[in-house]
Amino acid sequence: RIFEVAELIRRGSSIVDIHAKTKIDLWFLQKIENIISHEKLITKESFNKENILALKKLGFSDQFLARKAELNELEFRKLRSEMGVNAVFKMVDTCAAEFESHTPYYYSSYEDENEVELDDRESILVLGSGPIRIGQGVEFDYATVHAIKAIKEMGLKAIVINNNPETVSTDFNVSDSLYFEAVTLEDVLNIIDYEKPKGVICQFGGQTAINLIDHLNNAGITVLGTSHDSTDLAENRDRFEKALKELDISQPIGTIVHSVEEAVDKTKDLPYPLMLRPSYVIGGQAMEIIYDETELREYMKYAMKVWPGQPVLMDRYMIGVEVEVDAICDGQDVLIPGIMEHIERSGVHSGDSYAVYPPQNLTEDIKEELVATATKIAKNFGIIGLINIQFIIKSGKSYVLEVNPRSSRTVPFLSKVTRVPMAKVATKAILGQSIKEQGLTPGIQPESNMISIKAPVFSFTKLKNVDSALGPEMKSTGEAMGRDMTFQKAMNKAFKSAGINFPLYGNILVTIADKHKEETLPMLKRFHRCGFKFLATKGTAELLRSNDMPVDEVVKIGRADRDLLDEIKEGNVQLVINTITKGKNVESDGFMMRRTAVENGVICMTSIDTTWALLDAIETYSLGALP
Repeated sequence: RIFEVAELIRRGSSIVDIHAKTKIDLWFLQKIENIISHEKLITKESFNKENILALKKLGFSDQFLARKAELNELEFRKLRSEMGVNAVFKMVDTCAAEFESHTPYYYSSYEDENEVELDDRESILVLGSGPIRIGQGVEFDYATVHAIKAIKEMGLKAIVINNNPETVSTDFNVSDSLYFEAVTLEDVLNIIDYEKPKGVICQFGGQTAINLIDHLNNAGITVLGTSHDSTDLAENRDRFEKALKELDISQPIGTIVHSVEEAVDKTKDLPYPLMLRPSYVIGGQAMEIIYDETELREYMKYAMKVWPGQPVLMDRYMIGVEVEVDAICDGQDVLIPGIMEHIERSGVHSGDSYAVYPPQNLTEDIKEELVATATKIAKNFGIIGLINIQFIIKSGKSYVLEVNPRSSRTVPFLSKVTRVPMAKVATKAILGQSIKEQGLTPGIQPESNMISIKAPVFSFTKLKNVDSALGPEMKSTGEAMGRDMTFQKAMNKAFKSAGINFPLYGNILVTIADKHKEETLPMLKRFHRCGFKFLATKGTAELLRSNDMPVDEVVKIGRADRDLLDEIKEGNVQLVINTITKGKNVESDGFMMRRTAVENGVICMTSIDTTWALLDAIETYSLGALP
């Protein structure tokens, strides 16, 4: 919103008019107007010391100013530094000037005096993940904190950069020095110039930190752990696909495309549906399942605009069981704490999937194949530290979907359930202490007797116009866990801990896609035996009646004075099962139904596999198997 306000001012709108419409205080609007007025005066010839200092005090980034100066960011940084325009660091006054503050919290400013007190200890800089957002959350903060503990245990000074005060890594007693700065190249280099650490660890800050490795490498900074080349091998879709072929590791049939027409041309050999995803993105961002040429053209135009120069991987969409393996490699040995099996079939982002440890449906042969493949990838890709690998199991064979050369969102979950402190072990491996030297045995660790389930947590009630239908782009904002001696009991606890208070009786509104009708029929019969009643639109109602299940037919949206949305709003629906999710624009019937369910506190299930698990939990609870 703030950038749209700035654009209005650029286009000549009066801040009085903007205030009348937005109710943003004029004081703030004047500040934005001041920034825009200086922005308009920037020319290639205006870069002298006085002007650069004034612009930096107003918050203009090196990246923006470099563009205006027709230089790259590092060239502009050098120019600025040669003129003597450098950031200094101020201490956050945690005592409000009543007493002298000693808390090592710092922020940058373009003033004169530097308040950071350096010492002689060898230091390591850890990059945090920045703001918690959809696709990247508190799990990276967990990894950062454990990395800091490992650095301290090895007698080194731990420095952290993070700009999110709502995290544990930014607590006063966690690191030795904390910089409240954005995780950008400019801010990281400012701190490196001053602190001169031994090296930088990027793999615990999620995709935000990983995306800086290339730039830090170009600036001559030592990146500890997995190298820039190894990271690019995993993140660059073109190189990644070729590397797997060389290692004789199976992957879904796919190709790399760089333009709209090339993508359309490749569909002659690669039939729909297709899974498309660009390189170097966060939380499955822009990953989509494409069903026809119109969707393909729209997607490619968007990808070419948002990620210019980045190749797009176009795979045949495979339906199978998705499995995740997290591992730690010290360059010689590979430690695999455990394998997680997703409850949802492939197509739902791993961050939005329910995952179970230990896996319940994998054969010993498949497990051995997964361990062997993960070990081969970790060693051949040159991984030092953490790695996350996602597989699809189809017809008794494993295929590699993607490799993340960093800490993943499953690290906290897997660390807790296997009792292997993964981030701490990985940090010590990065700093030169091997897995064996840490007293651990390489290879797959023995499986726990307890069954643990990772449950995604969503914030759909707080996010306006966000579709609750799950797909390859991540939408969850957190995770919870359920543990017990049986799968059903653990699943029950997982749903409860994730805030899903499932109904034990009432009406289920059912809208099933034609392709799902056959496989959902046994599920609906079980719901019926549990005592649930059904509401459905014409097609699904006919399916239920033909299978001797009573159903009340409801009218589609907008077809009568009273339609299915009214049934939800008036409390006549306790659960929605909707597998027709292709129409995801805000005008589609499916979108409106899912949003109405969310806004009225009704559970809406869009994944068949999760619905089966919910049914198991309902039956277990109904039978009194849990206290």
